[in-house]
Amino acid sequence: MSYRDGKVSGVKTGPAPDPRGSLAGWLPPFAALALIWGSSFLLIKVGVRELHPLYVTLGRVAAGALTLLAILAITRTPLPRDRRLWVHMLVTATVGVALPFSLFGFGEQRVSSVLAGIWNATTPLVALPLAVLAFRTERITARRVAGVALGFLGVLVVLGVWHGVGGAQLTGQLMCLGAAACYGVAIPYQKRFVAGRPESGLAISAAQLIVGTALLAVVTPLAAGAPPAPTTLSGDVVAAVLALGSLGTGVAFVLNFRIIRIAGASTSASVTYLMPVVASVIGVLALHEHVVWYQPAGAVLILVGVAVSQGVLRRRRPRPLAPEPGPAVAPPPVPEASPSV
Repeated sequence: MSYRDGKVSGVKTGPAPDPRGSLAGWLPPFAALALIWGSSFLLIKVGVRELHPLYVTLGRVAAGALTLLAILAITRTPLPRDRRLWVHMLVTATVGVALPFSLFGFGEQRVSSVLAGIWNATTPLVALPLAVLAFRTERITARRVAGVALGFLGVLVVLGVWHGVGGAQLTGQLMCLGAAACYGVAIPYQKRFVAGRPESGLAISAAQLIVGTALLAVVTPLAAGAPPAPTTLSGDVVAAVLALGSLGTGVAFVLNFRIIRIAGASTSASVTYLMPVVASVIGVLALHEHVVWYQPAGAVLILVGVAVSQGVLRRRRPRPLAPEPGPAVAPPPVPEASPSV
């Protein structure tokens, strides 16, 4: 979920959609992307059974970096050479990769993968205020304020505040919320300092993961102790960590880029609305996790708030009626639609 790599920020980046693109062209990779990213929370839950969360993060980031490096080698795409970009990669690798991945790992030691998937959906609610107030890459509107307010009402519902909050589960939920907040910082930062560069998205993502791997390789042994012997780990845990990196970062990025090329960035961003659903279904079916009624109810409020803040549920302006046949005169100008978020 290296938003995740900017999946939902309201930012329209990437190539323009191919006008020849059809539903059959983008729907299969879209479904695969939702499945891969939605199942990441299950894989984290499996990984932290035997590994320290920092080692889960190190393993997945290293596997993702190797996957993208292999893709770059196959496509003969060079890594970025601009030193200033690598400095920005240090920031995004820390705030957008190492911290959120680790926080989700620590959080899932205390809460279910279902809740982690729900909290991931709050990322745009944090990204938008920061983009407006700190990075000044977006403008505030009444609709956006209403969407953010509705989304944070959903946060309170997910927490079940009427029951009182406290204990390990609250700590785990706050860690997952902190992970989403990290994404919320990284997304507008990337738009402000990285978006629009001539380097390919694959190369920039690979650079970010390389820096993240180097950073975690230094920090993890100091914070978590010596790594466990690979022979002591079960096959499920090893497979989960490798899948998190190779599929969740490498293959998923390629799928996301294909969807943007065929159907546009807005279609690609809408995968976020499916991720909590996939995470919930997989968590219940595969891990037999328990879901309380107000958790999915709060998730719905969060997703509706995200949709409102991004203009997905915006009422469209009616098109003017065609003029009656008459003398050949210039038609009245049609007002331009307000830019979508």
